[in-house]
Amino acid sequence: MPVPVPLRRAIPAAECGQAPAASPPSGRSREQAPHGTNPAGNPTGRRENPTEKREKATDQRESTTPTNLTLLLIEDDPGGSPIVPDLLDQAGKPIRVRTARNLTEAERLLTDDVHCILLDLALPASAPARRGEGEQDDELAVLKHVLELAPRHAVLALTSSSDAERGAEAVAVGAQDYLFRDELDGRLLSRAIRYAVERKRSDSAERRLAEGRLRAQENRRLERGLLPTPLLAGSPLRFAARYRPGRSRALLGGDFYDVVRTPDGTVHAMIGDVCGHGPDEAALGVELRIAWRALTLAGLCGDQLLGTLQQVLEHERPDDEIFATLCTVDITPDGRRAGLCLAGHPAPLIAGPGRPARLLPYDNNGPALGLLPHARWPRMQVELGAEWSLMLYTDGLIEGHIGEGRERLGQDGMVEMIRRRFADGLRGEELLETAVNEVRALNGGELADDVAVLLLDRIP
Repeated sequence: MPVPVPLRRAIPAAECGQAPAASPPSGRSREQAPHGTNPAGNPTGRRENPTEKREKATDQRESTTPTNLTLLLIEDDPGGSPIVPDLLDQAGKPIRVRTARNLTEAERLLTDDVHCILLDLALPASAPARRGEGEQDDELAVLKHVLELAPRHAVLALTSSSDAERGAEAVAVGAQDYLFRDELDGRLLSRAIRYAVERKRSDSAERRLAEGRLRAQENRRLERGLLPTPLLAGSPLRFAARYRPGRSRALLGGDFYDVVRTPDGTVHAMIGDVCGHGPDEAALGVELRIAWRALTLAGLCGDQLLGTLQQVLEHERPDDEIFATLCTVDITPDGRRAGLCLAGHPAPLIAGPGRPARLLPYDNNGPALGLLPHARWPRMQVELGAEWSLMLYTDGLIEGHIGEGRERLGQDGMVEMIRRRFADGLRGEELLETAVNEVRALNGGELADDVAVLLLDRIP
């Protein structure tokens, strides 16, 4: 994206140190505004309103090649024979030229409306106002200082035809191009200026794109690292999960889940949902998941575990209105029974051979975490049987619409969908993948909310 070009007053040649130049046929100098206008090009005495200024700035940023190009010439003998001939841009308008004798003057004249810098590499090395240590013998020290001074501006290097190698070195250091002083003419320089401005703009856009890609890759690696790795070593249960954040181009949302097996053989599973879909909610979900794993491995469960998690949420949430729903299940080592705690969360679904999919009891559902101080969450005992599939999910799976109307899938619709797919013989990863894709298809596209689904299977 081009740098915004602010509206500035014209700088007279006497102020900027510019050598006298031949006047255009109209009798106006290069920096002089047309009769009846101020230097910004507006009718005399009329001020632009904020909307007009924003529109003009937008037009200037979006143009492929800037109009009213301004060149800053840095060379040490502006009073001698002029190095820069009369210049015209692609539209035939004069290119404004400012001249600085040294880098001190150049720094003062280097405003945002300067598009290109023409630096004479013959400028004495003593000219810079500041030089780094060890640069006194560097022939390109002045150029390097200019590049540091003007990282967003196009730079052209000017050298003699007998010193082409130095010009090539200047491009390697960071200049957009180099020109020969003794072969310079207006047409060549005008074209070089336009080329340098466009090349600098292209290089800047490419650099920003590369930086954006790098940040995106780093974010993706970070988010992948925050997703859980189930700890089920030694358990006969099979695990599968699907996760789809509601945020565009994100890998992590406010939903979270985890599964661990404690040394006594009990398998603990959890799924939760922080209200909201932004990065703050995603970060809070990760904190709650990690806290749940630590507390579970420390031996806490049921009401004691959820009460401690509520304290974590209350201390870590960015706003007092933030809450989280949670479902925890602890499955006995023999896999036939489980303890269930619900904190404002939808009840899990269970299915097995010879029995249709159904929801586990949810009569003793406690409040979501963060809503009520000193709340309690009863732990219910449920029978699972010898062979079963247990599915934990967040409400993103059941709140998608059915077609173009306002009707939602709901828990009943989800149970019926899983019942059909289970009867078709789908299990594990295939069952979850098919279920999530079907919900998206019924919704007519991507779901607005985060979706997390966790499936545990016991097959004797």
